[in-house]
Formats: sequence, C-alpha cells, structure tokens
Amino acid sequence: MDVELEDLSVTVAGRRLVEDLRMEVPSGTVVGLVGPNGSGKSTTLRCVYRALRPTAGRVLLGGDDVVALSPREAARRLGALTQDSHVEFDFTVAEVVTMGRSPHKNLMDPDTDQDREICAAALRRVGAAHLAGRSFLTLSGGERQRVLIARALAQQPAVLVLDEPTNHLDIRHQLEVLSLVRQAGLTVLAALHDLNLAAAACDRLYVLSGGRVVTSGAPEEVLTPEVVAEVFGVRAHVVAHPTSGAPQLIFDSPVPPTSS
Repeated sequence: MDVELEDLSVTVAGRRLVEDLRMEVPSGTVVGLVGPNGSGKSTTLRCVYRALRPTAGRVLLGGDDVVALSPREAARRLGALTQDSHVEFDFTVAEVVTMGRSPHKNLMDPDTDQDREICAAALRRVGAAHLAGRSFLTLSGGERQRVLIARALAQQPAVLVLDEPTNHLDIRHQLEVLSLVRQAGLTVLAALHDLNLAAAACDRLYVLSGGRVVTSGAPEEVLTPEVVAEVFGVRAHVVAHPTSGAPQLIFDSPVPPTSS
C-alpha cells in the first residue's frame, strides 16, 4: 500500500512547523526522513498516523485520505511506533503484544489460537520471545523498544510508521530491527537520526530542514558532503560501504558559523 503526502502544512500557535511537503512512499519500499532536531520529521509522521491533523494538504493511504478513515480501518492499514509509545500498567510482554490484534476484533472477543501464534511470531522476529512472561515495566529501554515493535508487527498493517525506532537499542539490535523491517515486505516511513543507518536501511531519503524538503532521492544522491554541511552544519567525507556499497559518512568537524 502506498503513502502520499500532498502539500502538507502544519501550523501550531502561529508557528509553521511543516510547510508544503510533498512525499511519495511507494508500496513495499522503505523511505526515511532525516534532518536536524526541529526539522519537522516527527510532526510529519504524526499527520500520517493521525495523531495530528494538518492545517493544509492531506495524507493519502492507499489513495484514501487518512482523515476520512474510521479509527479501526486506519489501524488495520497502518501501524506506528512513536517516540512517546508507552505502557502505564503492569502487563506482561505477551499481553502488550496482543494489544496489536485489537483492530482485527471486537472489544470483548477472546484471543484465538491464530492471534496467539501471530503474536508469538512477532516476538520471535524481534528476538524477544524469551521475554513473553516478563512484566513490561521491568524491561530495559532497549527491550521495551523491541516489544513495541513486535506489537506493531502483530497488528499486521500494510504500512508501518516508525519514529526513531532504534532509540535505546545497541548496535546489534539496531541492525537487526532495521533488517527485519526491510524483510517484512511492508511500506515503511521512518524518521531516523543516524544518517549511516538511514543510508543502509532506506530505498529513498527525504532531507528536511525548517519544515521543508531540502532534497530527496536515493541515499547516494542526497547524502553528499554539500547537503550534510548545509543541513546539519557538519563537514563529512562520504565513502562506499565495502560490502553493500551504501554511502557511509565519516564526520569531520562542525561548519563554522558565518559572520553577519
């Protein structure tokens, strides 16, 4: 299922956070949003998963305006892992993952054998099957993140929105999570801080700054020393990864501020 943003703008308290964004996320691809803090990445994603209504423009999910979808239909099509995802009550890990099945059943419907197998498979995919009986509140930050990703996978959406999905993960689990996201065959839109991970995981990148798209394209097209200097204020050298060929950045030094 494809995702399209048409002239998306968001204004809050008189401040324009996102302005006239146009993006295309073709079905089955992994598209990344990169940019400095405050560039509009999370605001954009919040419009996609319906936590925020745009001031202008629209988000199309499989050709349908997400605002016009019912909450249940939207949840069947799209799953999200957000920066503020949390669980307040003392559920087990298995119970948390089972919450991902909610869009597929009525409120009082019991879990079926199929539901339980889908949830168990999701935990196995993120390497967290051994945590199933643990209290979610006792987990480390990295363990919690993996469980929340499993919950999103158990939802079985066609589109997955990820806001900094590798937060709190060590390097091994960062690579594993991004690898399984690619292998899931879903349409993925993700905000990522780590430019090297973004280059390795994404088919296409949109570089944001000040709520606008600066440039977009394949990672090797947009992660250039010139763009990194302009948008992130850092000098960088770009080399090809010896195995994958993906661009990898070696950071040098901050770009000195220009004198007025």
